[in-house]
Amino acid sequence: MLVPKISSRTVDPKLLQQAALFPTVLYTDAQQAIQASGTCDTAVWADARATDAKDLLNSGLTMAVVSAADSAVDASRIAVRIPADTVARQGLNAAIDAAIAETVDCAGAVVVGLTAEQIAEGVQLARLCGAASAKIVGADGPVRVLAELSGGTWTEDLLRSVACAGADPVVDVEQLGELGMAAAIFAGSGLASDRDDGLVTTVVVDEQRVCLGVVYSNQKSLQAALECGEGVYWSRKRGLWHKGLTSGATQTLLGISIDCDADALCFRVQQHGAGFCHRSVRSCFGPASGLSQLAQVVAERREKAPEGSYTKRLFDDAQLLRAKLLEEATELADATTSEDVAFEAADLLYFAMVKCAAHGVSLRDVEHSLNHKHRKVVRRPGNAKPQFVSKPRAATERTSILSADIRPAAPGEQIRMRVFASNDLSPAESTALLQRPIIDSEEIMGRVRPIVDAVRANGDAAVLELTAKFDRVKLDRVVEKAPFEVPSLPADVRAAIDQAYANVHKFHSAQLGSDTCVETMPGVKCARFSRAIERVGLYVPGGTAVLPSSALMLGVPAQVAGCREIVLATPPRADGTVVPEVLYVAHKVGASAIVKAGGAQAIAAMAYGTETVPKVDKICGPGNQYVTAAKMLAQNDTAAMVSIDMPAGPSEVLVVADATSNPAYVASDLLSQAEHGPDSQVVLLAVALTDAQLAAIENEVHTQASRLPRVDIVRQSIPKSFCLRVSSMQEAMQFSNAYGPEHLILHNDRAADYVADVVNAGSVFVGPYSPESCGDYASGTNHTLPTYGFSKMYSGVNTGTFLKHITSQELTREGLANIGQTVMTLAEVEELEAHRNAVAIRLRDME
Repeated sequence: MLVPKISSRTVDPKLLQQAALFPTVLYTDAQQAIQASGTCDTAVWADARATDAKDLLNSGLTMAVVSAADSAVDASRIAVRIPADTVARQGLNAAIDAAIAETVDCAGAVVVGLTAEQIAEGVQLARLCGAASAKIVGADGPVRVLAELSGGTWTEDLLRSVACAGADPVVDVEQLGELGMAAAIFAGSGLASDRDDGLVTTVVVDEQRVCLGVVYSNQKSLQAALECGEGVYWSRKRGLWHKGLTSGATQTLLGISIDCDADALCFRVQQHGAGFCHRSVRSCFGPASGLSQLAQVVAERREKAPEGSYTKRLFDDAQLLRAKLLEEATELADATTSEDVAFEAADLLYFAMVKCAAHGVSLRDVEHSLNHKHRKVVRRPGNAKPQFVSKPRAATERTSILSADIRPAAPGEQIRMRVFASNDLSPAESTALLQRPIIDSEEIMGRVRPIVDAVRANGDAAVLELTAKFDRVKLDRVVEKAPFEVPSLPADVRAAIDQAYANVHKFHSAQLGSDTCVETMPGVKCARFSRAIERVGLYVPGGTAVLPSSALMLGVPAQVAGCREIVLATPPRADGTVVPEVLYVAHKVGASAIVKAGGAQAIAAMAYGTETVPKVDKICGPGNQYVTAAKMLAQNDTAAMVSIDMPAGPSEVLVVADATSNPAYVASDLLSQAEHGPDSQVVLLAVALTDAQLAAIENEVHTQASRLPRVDIVRQSIPKSFCLRVSSMQEAMQFSNAYGPEHLILHNDRAADYVADVVNAGSVFVGPYSPESCGDYASGTNHTLPTYGFSKMYSGVNTGTFLKHITSQELTREGLANIGQTVMTLAEVEELEAHRNAVAIRLRDME
């Protein structure tokens, strides 16, 4: 298409505005070109010395026009000028031969100076254009040929000759004004209609080149559009048509271009008002989508968002918007699957567009900045700023035997644990076996804190948003209140839950102790009594398995303790409902509400309370690392005033087996824990087993694992686990107590005799007929247990978890007389006079 040339700083501003609508503009002044490239969308070219080309291109110019190619600059960004005096000196034929041989292969464009006669002759210019069209320059297509007129004035005939040869004429913008812009475009671009009425099909697109509609133009309407800078077309019924002049749906003209066959125009516009279509919608081809639609929606919400709405808060609260941007950027950086990357990128783009709209920045402005950056030829090193670079934490030193690569077992490959012999390990290696996987708590806290803050600030709205984001479930409400609509369950499932409930209730009821009252000395009576924690929150995980057993293990002891309000939280199913089995348990334990949310957002909702989620005093229940982090955050925040049951990590089991053990039983217990998740910790202590006896267990592990529905999880967790061969039960118990497992299973001979040796464990399963599964579901003990070695200082959930103990003391006159001097003496030692006086004033009255 014809290329306007700006060769003066005193050009009529209106002509400059019209020139900026062309796809390409050539400036003779490089500094003027740099200024123009920063404000317009057109491709800006400039005359330059070869030594300055790189700097000019790095400033944002599209093309540098030089006298010779520079190998230091990308050839596609260089236009080589062959001036008219060179053509005159060499002769037209020779100059074109040289251009074809030497220039076309090393430049993105050729600018050749020709006389009117040489242009009119046309053959040689066409020959150059033919050679150039055969040379493709990356995504920009073939090499362009531009023709400048030497020693004459452009006419429409000369412009047509250049276009007919396949070149683009370069015309001084002031000459264009004299010729008439529209006439010059038609002639210099070879624009012609394929219709009987001579009208040119015109495609109208918005800033993102999304089609708004198809209309028609002719030379008269094009001239009118260029002069007013708006969308003006030719109606087949009404003639000249100034789009939106009466309705207000006008268009600001941003650019014009011509298709490759020179029989259609494209108007790029900024659409105002209701839209392009006469039906008061933006496009004749349906609504926009993707980023275009997002930009429109955000812009509309900027003007019309209701007071108090989340969108309004985002626009008005810069700190909230900043927090959301950082949160979404972090989640995108941490996403690993293609689905999660797309999901997180969409979230980040939304908040980025809100940020843009809040500062008056349009999507077009963003694209202009992208294009400007893309044109730079000098790239930054690409290093991250120091505050965003995670410094590697010093890892616990491990020896080579424990640092070997661990990979999941492939399908068809034997699923087996790593095997170590205690007498082959150094002290450091033995210590390393006691360690669990290192959890980067700072990184996890950094991801959880914005979630907790969002729920604390925005309540139900944040819970709904986060549930849609993480669980892919859109809810109409957060909480189900009692009485619940208890679903119909299969008879065997209901009977199993009822039996488990009865056993767990019986065992936990037995844990209720009586009050204590002791007279420590005559007249001094001290007592201790228990009271239920009034409001408790119970987290029941969802995720990869349905876990009504967790609801039982948390709800029954809370019910036995007498908690006034029991709130369950559990992730909803895809349809927004609660798992029926969990709902039934909630009914049996007397829960008052069920929060249909999982993860950190559920913990935060119970810790701080929302419009519909009751605030609780203590939160109990297992969960992943994000749930644990949220519990820790809430417990450490005095504003929440909430406690938790215990920290938690991946589920784990330690099995002790000797020659009397049944290999199938041992393998089944190992696998019952391994199927929980890829990070489950499974340890086998093989007490004086022969190679054949150990192989029998290994074969059973593989055989049973291969039949499991969750075999893919087991293929990951078992290779991370290990078997330690020890020589005696004494050595086995020493290792177990040092390890402090969540579940300890004693498969050895006379297993009950060794219970007395257990110092650290969450729960112990004694003998071959005590599989961990029984404790998990129905024996009566609780399965919410300390993991990650925390059994050294924490107990599992029990009735006492939901109780608090209060002490009282009652002193008679005699009792105060007996203890008074002791109290006053200690108060004097601590220099607390008021404490001493509280006793002394009473003793004086007693004299």
